Amino acid sequence: MVHPSPNPLAGPPGPPRAWPNDYAPTVATTIDRLRAIALELPATHEELTWGTEMTFRVRGKIFCTPGTGDEFVVKVPNDQLVALLDDPRFRLAPYWGRFGWVKVRLDRPIDWDEVTALVHASYRLIAPKALAKLLD
Repeated sequence: MVHPSPNPLAGPPGPPRAWPNDYAPTVATTIDRLRAIALELPATHEELTWGTEMTFRVRGKIFCTPGTGDEFVVKVPNDQLVALLDDPRFRLAPYWGRFGWVKVRLDRPIDWDEVTALVHASYRLIAPKALAKLLD
């Protein structure tokens, strides 16, 4: 399928560019993958909060924020917090850190299995128990 270019300076139209699975060429693509992971979970939705911050919620409660696309924020179990903070990709999230929330830097290539596990774990901590059990 050939997509016409809206920019006349972009050259002749051609097929869409294919990217390897472990590389996200733009922030939008990374956020789209985070969105897909979060919104596949039961009773979730996306909401703009504080005027500029995209959040993923379950029954109105935040369980993940995709941040800038180079990092995201999730809640982690208290017993895993110290171990995660030993990894330089993890740091306490501003304002929320004291409640067990961490900001995770997305190093390339992105380990999407790890991202999925972190988002799912955060969901389990925030979701009502009946919904959280649906992931087991």
